[in-house]
Amino acid sequence: MTTQTPTNLSKQAYQERVKAELDKLNAQIDELKAKARQAKADTEIQYQNQIEELTTKRDEAFDKLKELQQAGEDAWKDIQTGFELAWQDLQTSFENASKKFQ
Repeated sequence: MTTQTPTNLSKQAYQERVKAELDKLNAQIDELKAKARQAKADTEIQYQNQIEELTTKRDEAFDKLKELQQAGEDAWKDIQTGFELAWQDLQTSFENASKKFQ
């Protein structure tokens, strides 16, 4: 998800897009977990801290998705903006974590 998300998407289309992005992120978090298991003990702690942060932010994004799903047609655009901000934060955290462990 980026700030270039078309504003003309229907609520359903936007929800599907969000769900697909979250599924993709879950796979990436699982990949980091696998790398953490292979890392040495000191690096593993760093991996675990990053994974915990990402998991928390991912959960926040899922909460925003739930809000979006429950929102009426008039309110969902406002919730979309909040989700986009949460998503950007999550993406930035993931990119930073990925860079640390390459």
